[in-house]
Amino acid sequence: QWDLEMETTLRAKRWVFNSALPYLKKSDNGVVINFSSIAAIVGRCGPASYLFNDGYAAANRAISLFTETWARLAAPNVRVNEIMLGIIDTRHGKNTRGWGLLTDKQKEALRLHTLVERTGTFEDVVKAVLFIINDAPFMTGSVLRLDGGYVLGGEKIAPMPKGVEPLDINTKFF
Repeated sequence: QWDLEMETTLRAKRWVFNSALPYLKKSDNGVVINFSSIAAIVGRCGPASYLFNDGYAAANRAISLFTETWARLAAPNVRVNEIMLGIIDTRHGKNTRGWGLLTDKQKEALRLHTLVERTGTFEDVVKAVLFIINDAPFMTGSVLRLDGGYVLGGEKIAPMPKGVEPLDINTKFF
C-alpha cells in the first residue's frame, strides 16, 4: 500500500507538473492546483482512522511541500496552490466504495467530527477551484483547507456561564 500511495499520489503529480510547466510558463497566466487530503494533518487519528492509512497520510503531507516548491519554481508567470480536501462525497464520502464499508456509527462519528456536520460535495470543490483560478490572483504557494472544519475537531464553543460577561471590544487593556 505504501508504494502504491507514493507512486500514485506523488510520482504522478510530479511527472504531470514537470511535463506541463514549460507550457504553463509560456501562457503568462498559468494556474496549478494540487489536491491533497486532510490526512496530511490528522493522519490516522480520531474518526479519520476509518478512512486513511499511513502511506496515504505521508504522501498527502508531501504534497504541501510540492506546492511550496513548485510555487517558487513556477513564479512569476504560474501560480501554484493546493486544495486540502476533507471528507467529500466523491472522495471518501457517501458516494464511494469505502463509505459503504463503514458502520452507521462510524459514519456518524465522521459527520459529528466535522463542524458543519456534513460531508463536502462536488459543488463545494468546484467553487474552491474557481475561487483560486478567478478570484485569487495574488495567491500562490498556499493551502486552502476545504474540510468543513474537520481538522478543528467538531467541538463547538460552549456558551459563557451565567455571571461571566463577554469581553467588551471597547475595553482598554493598557
